[in-house]
Amino acid sequence: MLPIPKKVLAGEGMVFRRRNPQGVLSEARALVLPPGGWRRAFSYMRHRLTRIPDAPHRIARGIACGILASFTPLFGLHFFLAVFLAMLIRGNVIASLIGTAVGNPLTFPFIAILSIDLGHALLGTRDLGVPITQIMTTFGQAGDEIFRNVRAVFTDDVTNWDRLDRFFNGIFLPYLVGGLAMGVVAATSGYWLSLKAIAAYQKLRDARREARMRKKAEAGHDQTKKDSTE
Repeated sequence: MLPIPKKVLAGEGMVFRRRNPQGVLSEARALVLPPGGWRRAFSYMRHRLTRIPDAPHRIARGIACGILASFTPLFGLHFFLAVFLAMLIRGNVIASLIGTAVGNPLTFPFIAILSIDLGHALLGTRDLGVPITQIMTTFGQAGDEIFRNVRAVFTDDVTNWDRLDRFFNGIFLPYLVGGLAMGVVAATSGYWLSLKAIAAYQKLRDARREARMRKKAEAGHDQTKKDSTE
């Protein structure tokens, strides 16, 4: 067996190793504020959308699917849900992934609290009064509780679903109902806005491309005519 160089063991010279390792605070900051800023991030996403080689209505459908998925409490599954919905209604899959950017660290707190409040109003249930700063934490705690209860089935531990029942009826279900209601409105608005914008961009792009080709053809024709007269 060949010996492994010490610098490799230390992480030096690794292909995917960052040249300047990030600290915990830097990584946390990057979750809220992208390295290039939100303006640059949205500019990049707009650039990617305009470069997708597909019909405007299919791209708009994909964006709508991504927006709708972002309003659900299925954290960690938004990409998969967006792709599934896009395939279901024949939307563009890439556009659906880009559309999930509507749900981000800046918007999630507002989406969560508004969805839960609306969900309770639609269901006629009582709000548990969970602070907005703890809503995301409750999802992590619910995941841990599910894991412990599933493990208890195969061990001597006692299962307890009471806290999960309160979480489901007090947070998850209202979030799901309210989020879907808000998501349908947001997705519909996103569809029509993106449809018009993308169609206008593609029309302008095609017109510019046609003008360049016409200009090039005229230049070639003039050169041919000039050569024939010499």
